[in-house]
Formats: sequence, C-alpha cells, structure tokens
Amino acid sequence: MARARRGIALVKWGGSLLTDKRAVEEFRKPVAARLADELRRARDQGARVVLGHGAGSFGHAAAARHGLGGGPIGPGQLVGAAETQDRAASLHRLVIEELLRAGLPAFSVAPSSVVTLEGGRVRSARLDAVFGALELAMLPVLYGDVAVDRSWGVGVCSTEVALLAVARGLVRRGIPVRSAIWLGDTAGVWDEHGRTIPRIRLRELASAARHAGGSAGTDVTGGMAHRLACAGAFARLGISSLIADGRVPGLLREALLGGQVGGTVVVP
Repeated sequence: MARARRGIALVKWGGSLLTDKRAVEEFRKPVAARLADELRRARDQGARVVLGHGAGSFGHAAAARHGLGGGPIGPGQLVGAAETQDRAASLHRLVIEELLRAGLPAFSVAPSSVVTLEGGRVRSARLDAVFGALELAMLPVLYGDVAVDRSWGVGVCSTEVALLAVARGLVRRGIPVRSAIWLGDTAGVWDEHGRTIPRIRLRELASAARHAGGSAGTDVTGGMAHRLACAGAFARLGISSLIADGRVPGLLREALLGGQVGGTVVVP
C-alpha cells in the first residue's frame, strides 16, 4: 500500500474544479465531496496537508464586476471589494461544510485577515494560525480572497499567492515541504499542439508559459499562466509542483501518497 512521503503537501482545488466559472455561483458539491473523501483517506495514511481553494465563479465574478485586481481602486469600489470578500467567503463555507462532512478537522484561515499586499504582491503574512493548526494535526484551509493593499487600497490575494506565503513560512521554520499540488480541470500544462507536457524544469518555464492561457471562465488572476508563475516561485524554493486534472477520481489520494498520476510536474 502506498504511503505518504515525508513533509507537508500544499494542495489547491481550483475554482474551475469546484464551480462552473462560466456560470454564476454554481457550486459542484459532488466534486467537493469526492475530493474531501480522498483527502481524508490520504490523511488517514499519513499525509500532511495545507489546503487552499480558488474563488471560482463566486469571488472572480464579483472581483471582475467591480474592477478589482488590476491596480488602485477608488472610493466607489469599496463596497464592491467588500462584496467580493463576502462572495469568496460564501464559497469557502460550502467547501468547509464538505470537509467537515468527510470527518476532516478543517481550520479556516481567511487571507483577508492575515495577509497584507503591496502592488498585488504579499508585503506581510501573519500565519501563526496555519502553523499552529498543523501542530495540532488539523487541516488549515485558505482560499482566494481580497486583502488590504498598501499601494492599491484593496487587491486580490490568489490561492497560489497565499500558499506561496505559507511555503516560505514553512521553509523559514525548517519544516519540509514535499510538493505543491494544483488540481484544475485540465490534464496539466499543454504545449502548442494541445498535448500535456509531462515535465518542466525551472529554466524551461518561460517557454512553457507562452503557450499557457488564462481561464475558460471569469478569472481576475490569470488562470494557468498565473499558476505557472507561482510554480516557478515554488521551484526557486526547491519545491516541485504537480499540475493535474482533479476531475479524475482517486487522483488526489494517489498524488498525496506518492503514486504516479500523470499531469505536469514543474521541478527546480
């Protein structure tokens, strides 16, 4: 039987996986329930995980409607920023319900409460709650959110950016991070012919990113291109990333237990 490898895995469930990003706030409850069950079974076999999930058609649609994520906002956008925060949190509560239903000790951490941005990048992150939850063998859960931005007023804090802040904090504490796992609705990163690239080295990332598009639905953070940029930042920390198709039953559990699951691996 496969066993979890040493270290903590940082996992993202993409918004395109949990919601229909071409619709308005359509939650794919059966998908979330399946993923939660796979995660519980992997944890039962020793996997240690920090989970993040995208904002999907909840937060991205609201952010796009109110013009957030591309630069400074004006006073007329403040209510829109608050609405975006609310809609992202609404999806988060649905995800947490499925995790709890699966018997997981899900511990919610809102990036809007712990992260400060500057020009769309993390300026500071107070993540003691994440590390404390890990010490208690709980499951920290973050999500795509908005955050106070010192330059823009309010900016978008993507799940990738939040998990990158967690990874940096773990590395500083000397806690091993075994991998980052990004689950969406495609079988990895495609080349110019639409074929999955099985392995991308850090030095090859710029070339691969030229063929990576955005999202099929509303996405204010840049979809696959943004994910590849963050995978590059992980690689510079010495952490490999797996970009894979979360629609495949059993894939998450296998990935967490060290099995071969296909997709694209981004390595240092």
